[in-house]
Parts: sequence; C-alpha cells; structure tokens
Amino acid sequence: MRLSSAQPLPPSVPMGVADVQELGDRLRASVRTGMQLSDAALDLVLDTLLAGGHLLVEDHPGVGKTQLARSLAASLGGRFSRVQATVDLLPSDIVGTSIWHAETASFEFRPGPVFANVVLVDELNRATPKTQSGLLEAMQEGQVTVDGATRPIGLPFLVIATQNPTAGYDGTYPLPTAQLDRFLARMSLGYPSEDQELTLLRERPDPVTTAVSSPQELLAAQEAIAEIHVAESVLRYVVALLAATRAHPLSAAGASPRAGLQLLRAARAHAALQGRDFVMPDDVQDLTQPVLAHRVQPVAAAPDAQAEIVADAIASVPAR
Repeated sequence: MRLSSAQPLPPSVPMGVADVQELGDRLRASVRTGMQLSDAALDLVLDTLLAGGHLLVEDHPGVGKTQLARSLAASLGGRFSRVQATVDLLPSDIVGTSIWHAETASFEFRPGPVFANVVLVDELNRATPKTQSGLLEAMQEGQVTVDGATRPIGLPFLVIATQNPTAGYDGTYPLPTAQLDRFLARMSLGYPSEDQELTLLRERPDPVTTAVSSPQELLAAQEAIAEIHVAESVLRYVVALLAATRAHPLSAAGASPRAGLQLLRAARAHAALQGRDFVMPDDVQDLTQPVLAHRVQPVAAAPDAQAEIVADAIASVPAR
C-alpha cells in the first residue's frame, strides 16, 4: 500500500518502485516551494540523492546553489550542517578534532560538521587543497580517521558542495581529480528563464521549513533502488561509453570503473523515479554527461574539452 504525501514510510516497511516514485514527487514539490528550478536540474538532484551519491553544484554566485542545498536538507529532515569554505579553513574544522582534558588526563573527540545526514560545503574551492582532501575519506568510505581512530558517519550521508567557476574568481583552488571523483554528479543551475526570474521578483519563494521525508525513508528508498533490474545489454552499453571516453583523441584519462558504477546507480534511481523497475539505455544516456564529464581529464591542449569528449562518446556508441 502506498502512503500519502504527509506520511513518510516507517523504517520497518520495505519500499517498492511505486513508493520511490511517490517519494520523488513529494521531494520535488517541497524543493520547488523554496526556489525556481528546472525539471532536468531537479531530476538530477533526486537521482544523486536516491543513488546515495554526492553532488557538486558549480555556477556563478547568486543563482541559488546554497538555497537548493538548504531546501533539499529541510525536505529530508535529519541532521543538517553547513561549512563555509575559506582559505584559513582546516581539515579538523570539517572532520573534527580531539580535545585534551587536563582534569581527566584524556582526549575527547569533538565531531565536526561532517557528522550529519546532509552536509553543505559552500564554495568548496575557496578552501586549500589540504582542507579539500579532508573530505575524501568521509565521502568515499562514510567515515573519518582522526588521531588513528576511525569513526563512522551515520547514514544516510549526502555532501552537497558548491563552487564558483575558477576563471575570474580570485582565491579559488581547482578541486583535485581524486576529490572530483567522489562526486556522483556535477551540475550547473544556470540563470533562470525570464518567466522564472519575473516570478522570483514578484513572489519571493518561502524557505522550506517542513520535512516531507525522513532519513529512515531515504535509506529504504536507496535499498529499493539497488534492486532495480539492469539487463546485460545495458551493462555493455555503460562499458562501451566508458571505453569511448578513454579512446577519445582529446582525452588524457577517461572515466574510471568507479564512474561506471556510479553511473549505473544513478540510472537505477532515474528509472525508479519514473515508476520503472528496470533500467533502459535512455536512463544511462540522460545521466552520462553529468556523471562522467567532471571525471574525464582532457589533454593539455584542450583543457575545456570534458563535455565534448562525453558528448562524442554518447554520439558514437549505439544505445541499442
């Protein structure tokens, strides 16, 4: 039985595809109360969330990157934290640190803001590479290691990082390849359409304050998505796309096997949000650009060729 939009599933109830689709509809409606967002952009956000990945939002200041993260976090419930990246931010400011207590002659670990269900890292590329690397273990393994002790981060765990374009913005540090590879998808919001901007000026959206889901329901949805069927032909299509990015003449290093795994996870989520219990090549194709482009390393002579490489891969590999 499907529950109404006001009743998140209890954690003991397994979810089916219809329930995942209904959860997606609920989250779409909630996020849209807080901002103007295109259908394609919102679908990518939900694909990343339900696939259990992390999202990198890259765009100019003032287009709604932070508002998107806040709206999504409020809609999900659970614990939310925000980090404003600056040049003097330290890794311990994100993951936490051990404090010495003289009265007990012992150290006490103080968890950092990364210990939350939804973590917004605003303007990540304003932090130094050393601090950026402090997120690597947390994003990949769901844990942090401080003073030799490993501490798990509770699930669900989603990092939404925003960054300004590097060109033309002083005090920014390009994210290293290893850091970029931890983000399931990269997206840009772009400027709103004329109608959207007029609506924004006439009726400023109210911030989202009411949760329409819960961490337990999100975990159940992620478990359901893992069961979405993928045919052998679709698996071969993913492998062929990866190979095409590696063989491209403008590619110094193509998409990695990890990229293929994340593309498949996102495609499963994409299918479930449309009410299907199987993945089609179209699901993979819709997500290939945002999932693979930021992982491709172009040759030095064509530093901005990432999107072109992935577009050529999509065009050259038959989907069926």
